[in-house]
Amino acid sequence: MQNLQNLISHLESKIPFYEKTNSSVSSSTVGWQIEHSLKTIYQIASVVKNSNPQEYQWKFNKSKLFISILGFIPRGKAKAPKVVLPDENISEESLINSLQNVNAILEEWKSFDNNAYFKHPYFGNLNKKSTMWFLKLHTNHHLKIVNDICNK
Repeated sequence: MQNLQNLISHLESKIPFYEKTNSSVSSSTVGWQIEHSLKTIYQIASVVKNSNPQEYQWKFNKSKLFISILGFIPRGKAKAPKVVLPDENISEESLINSLQNVNAILEEWKSFDNNAYFKHPYFGNLNKKSTMWFLKLHTNHHLKIVNDICNK
């Protein structure tokens, strides 16, 4: 799997197509997919940053195991929390701003404790390493949708 920065660069390259839609792929625009991906990275990284590493506890999770074996997120199976849903006003400028925010927090990521964590609604507590796995998986999922919208 590609690293997260490469996936973000691919999303960035699709910003000029932010208004493009394809109803046979998704009811949302390319811009919505990009903004959702960037909001998800930023929000989750912020939670990890502000978590208490002493409170992290690993617990076996069947859903996480299944998705890690599968290697991708099936389309249309999960609903995104409101905090990572884009608003209606997506523009090139707003996407570039979101991209800058993501790059800034990922620069801080390097200093986060290994047991800094985020509680995923399906996968449970994910430490820094597992959170990065999820961010790559999630970003790749939406990048595939973006590519399908652009290429069909």
